[in-house]
Amino acid sequence: MKKKIKLSNFIIENDSDRLTFISGPCLLENDKMVYKVASKLSSLSKKYKFNLIFKCSFDKANRSSHKSKRSQMSFNAAMDILKTIKKDFKLSVTTDVHETSQISKLIEYIDVIQIPAFLSRQTDLIIAAADTQKIINVKKGQFLAPWDMVNVTKKIADSGNNNILVTERGASFGYNTLVSDMRSLPIMAKNGYPVIFDATHSVQQPGGLGETSGGQREFVEYLARAAVAVGVAGVFIETHQDPDNAPSDGPNMVPLDKLEKLLSQLFEIDNLI
Repeated sequence: MKKKIKLSNFIIENDSDRLTFISGPCLLENDKMVYKVASKLSSLSKKYKFNLIFKCSFDKANRSSHKSKRSQMSFNAAMDILKTIKKDFKLSVTTDVHETSQISKLIEYIDVIQIPAFLSRQTDLIIAAADTQKIINVKKGQFLAPWDMVNVTKKIADSGNNNILVTERGASFGYNTLVSDMRSLPIMAKNGYPVIFDATHSVQQPGGLGETSGGQREFVEYLARAAVAVGVAGVFIETHQDPDNAPSDGPNMVPLDKLEKLLSQLFEIDNLI
């Protein structure tokens, strides 16, 4: 059975005539940077009439090295910024969680709880997130087959929560490389829950730069167009004003000033199919 997930004033579903975008910078660096990105995304959502969930991580626990940037500010300061973004732009907000202890602190600030790909089989974390009755977006682990996500979503559903999104972000292919198998999108959609395609993490090169991950952002547009052509409920795209100098995931983020061109292409494809 196809699931419809209601969030704020819009519906997320695989056969919707309106795409949902989950977008924002990888890491919450400072209020000025985040506010600028949110303002641009809000403006684009009104212009192109798409559903928008603003994404920004307050902490990045899954890093290549202990020297890598994790967070730029205290938890309370980060939550204050997300709360302001949510209020000023009237946006739904998501961030990822890494530990069960974080969940109770986060739920009053965010609308969607994101489970990182590396933690997609962490049962305690998933069930604790499910118990909030919030929408849970689980990223498929790079080490999982698309049909394995049935077990992941069942953990959430059996906890009494059917507010589930599943995100494809590529599969491990040799060393430091991911590959996107577009067959995974309709395979996961058979489970009924809305499928999101993560176009920026799918071009990541995990650990590819030694102490940090690399990425090939020049391929984001190709994978995003292919996913929309196959058919998805939404697309996940991280963006930044100056990705080459971003503290996290810069090599695979789309420059903010180039995002509109990509979005317009995706809408043309979506309208066509």
